[in-house]
Amino acid sequence: MRQAEIKRKTQETDIELAVNLDQQEPVAIETGVGFFDHMLTLFARHSRISLTVKAEGDLWVDSHHTVEDVGIVLGQALRQALGDKAGINRYGTSFVPMDETLGMASLDLSGRSYLVFEADFDNPKLGNFDTELVEEFFQALAFNLQMNLHLKILHGKNSHHKAESLFKATGRALREAITINPEIHGVNSTKGLL
Repeated sequence: MRQAEIKRKTQETDIELAVNLDQQEPVAIETGVGFFDHMLTLFARHSRISLTVKAEGDLWVDSHHTVEDVGIVLGQALRQALGDKAGINRYGTSFVPMDETLGMASLDLSGRSYLVFEADFDNPKLGNFDTELVEEFFQALAFNLQMNLHLKILHGKNSHHKAESLFKATGRALREAITINPEIHGVNSTKGLL
């Protein structure tokens, strides 16, 4: 079973997170940051994974530590659940329209961490979520999952739509990458290791 559960406690956050790559339920997100909960729920639904997150953080400071640390733990859990990555497609790409916005995510579960992020947000806050944290979350996710992740807003105006298109596109690209392909024997690499 491709699943993992991680608990991580620091002086800034206390996080319990579980993923199952082969089930779609349950999805239950509680971080104390409403917009972020919405984005993680979209990410889980579009990647068709079970994801439960219970996070308590120092929100009296701001939501930075909570968002970044959830990205760290989610990346670690996904990496653990993938195991040796035998049989997976490895790559995934998705374009997601959200009204006037078009977002793109392309990723490689290569074992090498890299983020390319091309998105600007005119609105600095969405609820108690700073829009600059979209990049912080994906940076933490990419580095802890050890994947190449390229994110881009091709066009758009609304900050909510831009963030949502990136979370959805990343979820859909991840689903493509983690899907087991019966035509792939071992790992999808000439190195024999990912």
